[in-house]
Amino acid sequence: MTWHELLFDFVTLWVTIDPLGTVPLYLAVTKHLSPAERRRAAIRASLVAAGILAGFLYLGQYLLEEMRIQLPSFQISGGIVLFLFALTMIFAREQANEPAAEEGRDIAIFPLAMPSIAGPGAMLAVVVLTENNTHNLLQQTATCGVMLTVLVLNLFLMLAGERIVRLIGRSGLNILSRVMGMILAAVAVQMVYSAVKGQVGPG
Repeated sequence: MTWHELLFDFVTLWVTIDPLGTVPLYLAVTKHLSPAERRRAAIRASLVAAGILAGFLYLGQYLLEEMRIQLPSFQISGGIVLFLFALTMIFAREQANEPAAEEGRDIAIFPLAMPSIAGPGAMLAVVVLTENNTHNLLQQTATCGVMLTVLVLNLFLMLAGERIVRLIGRSGLNILSRVMGMILAAVAVQMVYSAVKGQVGPG
């Protein structure tokens, strides 16, 4: 692969994974965790997202074709899931003795790994960038390396978010959670709208 192709892959994956958009969501959903738990959640979410995206990169097209699922259908379903999660962020109620984490729920898996980092847009991007009919295994592996680079940068940005937590405090995080919920809802609607129009991707 040429440097131009690698740069194109990097820009595409950066836009679809959206590290700058992941940071405020990460801060919002981990606001009840201790700093150590927050860091562990960021690392675990990054590892899970890497596994999911790598799986889609190498096997996603085969899986979707075998199940006869068209890419727009996958994008619409992802948009609906993202919209429902956005609603929980917007209408969440603060309780005086709210537990640090809901029992049985790992926020590193949902919503951080999915649908934030390894969202429908990112999954679709890795499938399109490594289309089996035009890219060999070596080219797909090069794209996988670019994807891992973006995920490492995403992790560094999330870990740097600790400073933001200390600056804005609990009330600021509560406000941020509502604002991010509104933005995620808009992104979800745009994903569905783009799929209906026949535009595969984040919009």
